[in-house]
Order: sequence, then C-alpha cells, then structure tokens
Amino acid sequence: MSSRPSSSKARPAWWGGVFQTIVLPLLLALFAFVGTYWAGMHQPDARPLDWFAYALVLAGPVLLVFRRANPPAVFAGITVLIIAYVVLAYPYGPMFFAGLVALFSAVAAGYRLAPFVTVGVVFGWLALMQLIRFDFEIGVFSGLATWLSVTAVVIAAAELWRARRERQAQARAALAETERRRGSEERLRIAQELHDVLGHHVSLINVQAGVALYLMDDDPEQARTALTAIKQSSKDLLREMRSTLGVLRGVDEAPRHDPVPGLDQLDRLVADTSGAGLPVELDVRGTPRQLPPTVDLAAYRIIQESLTNARRHAGTATATVVLEYADDGLTVHVEDDGQGAAAAPPAPGGGNGLPGMRARATALGGTITSGPRDEGGFAVHAHLPTTGASS
Repeated sequence: MSSRPSSSKARPAWWGGVFQTIVLPLLLALFAFVGTYWAGMHQPDARPLDWFAYALVLAGPVLLVFRRANPPAVFAGITVLIIAYVVLAYPYGPMFFAGLVALFSAVAAGYRLAPFVTVGVVFGWLALMQLIRFDFEIGVFSGLATWLSVTAVVIAAAELWRARRERQAQARAALAETERRRGSEERLRIAQELHDVLGHHVSLINVQAGVALYLMDDDPEQARTALTAIKQSSKDLLREMRSTLGVLRGVDEAPRHDPVPGLDQLDRLVADTSGAGLPVELDVRGTPRQLPPTVDLAAYRIIQESLTNARRHAGTATATVVLEYADDGLTVHVEDDGQGAAAAPPAPGGGNGLPGMRARATALGGTITSGPRDEGGFAVHAHLPTTGASS
C-alpha cells in the first residue's frame, strides 16, 4: 500500500492550483500597482499616493490567495479595503479588479445574498459620495455606471459558471448511479447463474453418490460408473463456476475453449439427467436456428432448472422437453409424470428456482407458467421472444 497522503490531506483548503492561487493574484497585484501609479499621475485633484495607498491596493490580491477557503470573508475583506481607499480620496484605479474576482468566486461558490447586498450598498454609497464631491458631473457618474455594468456581467458569469458546475456534478452523479445499478443487476445475474449451476450439478452429484453407495458392495462396476459421472459433473461444475466468477474479477483466467451454456449443450444435459435416474425425452419442433445469446442461455437455464426440480421432487418418473421454434420466438415445454412439487417437503424460506426462471423470461419480454398437471406431475411452459432480443 502506498504511503503517499491523499490530496485532500496534503493540500490546504485554500489551495486551488498554481494559477488560481499564485499566478492570478500576482498578475492582479502587478496590474493594480502599475495602474494605480498611472492613475495618480492623471488625477491631480486626488489625494497623493503614499505607502498606505499602495498597501491597500496590494492587500486585495493577497487576500485572493485565500478565497477558496472562505469566499464571503475574502470578498468582505476586499470590500472594506476598497471603501477605505475611496474614503481616503486616493486616485481611482484598477484596485477594484480584486473585488470583482472575489465577487466572482463568492457567487460561483453559491454565496449570493451577502455579495449582492454588499454590492448594492457599496454602489449606493459610492453614488452618494460622488454626488457630494462632484455634484452632477456626467463623467463621474458615467464611470460609476460602467463599473456597475461590469459588476453585473461578473455576477452573471459567476452564475453561469456555478450552474455549469452543478450540471456537471448532476451528470456525474447520474452516471455513478447508472454504473451502480448496472453493477447490482450484474451481481443479481451472476447470483442466478450460480444458483442454476450449483442446483443442477450438486443434485446430479447427490443422486450419483447415493447410487454409488447403494451399489458399492453388490455391483462395483455400476458404482464405478456412478463415481465417473460424479467426477465429470464436478468438473463441469468447477468449469462453469470459474467462468461465472471470472466476471466478478473482470478478467478471464485463460482463453476459453469450453462452450458457453446454451441449447447446443441440451443433448448433454438430457444425457446427464437421464443418467441420474430421470429419463428424459427431447422433442424439437420447427426449424432450429441460431438464437440471440440471451434467449439461448435463458432457454437452457429454464430447462436445466426444470429438470433439476423434477429430479428432486418427481420421484420415479419420466420427463419430456419440447422446443418449438417459431418466427416470433422459442417456446419451451418441460413436463414430468411424477409426484410433482406438491409431494416434496417445502424448502426453508422457499426456493429460488421458479422465481429465477420467471425473472429470466420476463427480462426478455417473455412469459412463463408453471404448476401441477391435471393428469399428475408438473409442467413448465415458457415463451421467449426473439424479436428485439440483444444479440
């Protein structure tokens, strides 16, 4: 782990970067100093510039260094400096620019009331002072009107800047929420995949282990066959778990050569289920075709879960799997003639099999029904549309 401190701890609150914190105040200080000196040369009626005047002029840019830490306080401090400069009747010059920068920072940071009231009071006071000192000289009041217009432009620019930052922050928050939701949906999908994989393979292993234990003494060869099936099923389970959990890590351990679960593995699923003690008949109707991956995986998982449930609860029975290919989608029928789910003891807290199948179908805009058959056994019927499914 790196011992480098985070930026929030390494930098003080007032630091906003080299340009914002150092370069800009220095440029304003230089501009104010030179401009004030030039103004003093062209305003003979004003009070002569002295060291206190230059101290007032340069104090404003110095305060700007700390404007990020407390924008209203910095704006108030610079306003006091400007008022002191004007009251002492020094020549009018560019020292007001520091106040404009402080005003922009305060409004952009979301502080409106105090800066707006201060600007109004200061300009009202300046107008009164000019009226007392210069009576109704048009030039004096036109200059004041120019500064008022500049201040209005600065306030408008600050408001636009603040609104733009808020929109960007909202966009980032919306993007983060979208990513969080996608992550949650992906975790739910992975959980469903793990449920289906574990349910199917562990059920096969359980059945075959029971057969091996029962026949170990009387029929060692048959017990060996059951153990071989356990080995193969556990191998398939590990492979599918690695494939699914690899998504969580964000990487694949190696180039994958095993097929992704789909209807092209249906024959193997039927053979494994039949070998576990539930004979299965497969009937394909219509013209088989390449399906969108989402539909292909959903159909396979629905059949897999249905056969797993039948093997657990149907008892001595046979199962039938019917695939009907149509122009608008794929219809899946899985039925058994056993005792049905009603004969099985209820699982603590309910099961996830049927809700999981329903979630897969509805996610694709399809439908699914399940329940006991009138003639005995259990049936699952699902229709998965292929129109509009992601490929």
